[in-house]
Amino acid sequence: MTPLSSNGALSDSVSAPMTCAVIGGGAWGTAIADRLARNGHVTRLWAREADVVESINVRHENTRFLADIPLSPALVAHGEISAALSGAQLVVYAAPSHVLRPVVASTRSALSAGAVLSVATKGIERETLALMTDVVEQEAPDHHVVAVSGPSFAAEVARGQPTAIVAAGASHAAAVLVQSAMSASAFRVYTSDDVVGVELGGALKNVMAVAAGILDGLGMGFNPRAALMTRGLAEMTRLGVALGAKADTFAGLAGLGDLVLTCTGALSRNRAVGVAIGQGQTLDEALAGKDSVAEGVLNTQSAKALSDKVGVEMPIVDATWRILFDGQSPRDAIAELMARELRPERD
Repeated sequence: MTPLSSNGALSDSVSAPMTCAVIGGGAWGTAIADRLARNGHVTRLWAREADVVESINVRHENTRFLADIPLSPALVAHGEISAALSGAQLVVYAAPSHVLRPVVASTRSALSAGAVLSVATKGIERETLALMTDVVEQEAPDHHVVAVSGPSFAAEVARGQPTAIVAAGASHAAAVLVQSAMSASAFRVYTSDDVVGVELGGALKNVMAVAAGILDGLGMGFNPRAALMTRGLAEMTRLGVALGAKADTFAGLAGLGDLVLTCTGALSRNRAVGVAIGQGQTLDEALAGKDSVAEGVLNTQSAKALSDKVGVEMPIVDATWRILFDGQSPRDAIAELMARELRPERD
């Protein structure tokens, strides 16, 4: 039975166990798959890495991306994407943003009719400036698509730490289905119809986290971090509204909530890259030897291109881009930000 009827309404079986597939065996994909399995759903995880498949199936642990955290014994990993997708009523994509399009394209022929597709990837496609839900809709048409975002370090979710996120979709029924499938006593899922706002919040906060890390790497204090986060949120909101998002979405979990987490949390990969750069490393040195992707580096390029395209001023994004890709020193970039023309806070 498919979870949505032909007219898009929820079937009576939404709260019952479903067959779920998670595409992407990194830390976040693994944490989501573990949550779905612990909720009683038949859950299969596809991972590109053979060692990830083996460690999940044999040791019930993702030793590469989520080490020392026990996973549900009911979770099964596959190296063949069609095996993971067989009969799946809910498919969650958690591949990095720069490979999401080919990954979704490779699943198209194996998707079940009526399956709801959820996107846990946070980002803006660099080549097209498309949001992640747009990528999925283009590569797998005729399915409801729901974005999942919010303040959620994968390790804390997998350890059962209380977490709240947002499921946003044009179809309320599809968003409620994702909410129902993922929610648990320590994992609260809200719904939203502002897909653009939720997605942009999740992508742009990564850029701000890199910038916050640079400040920390320079040894600056709490004042500049607070200023950066506050003005960064203003930039995020400005771009979002210009692209049709609701301003108040950026005051919620997918905006302010995720921004606070990634700019201050020790587990933030994006902040860690910024810290290394603030301490004098080059971008290549900061990224070297890391299995996990720091989406903020890619998102800085996409965010600058998108803001330039629509004519929205984003001085922190511009400064971060100059530091990462144009060789400007962090201290010079900060001095330029502080020397900008004086203006009202709200304009």
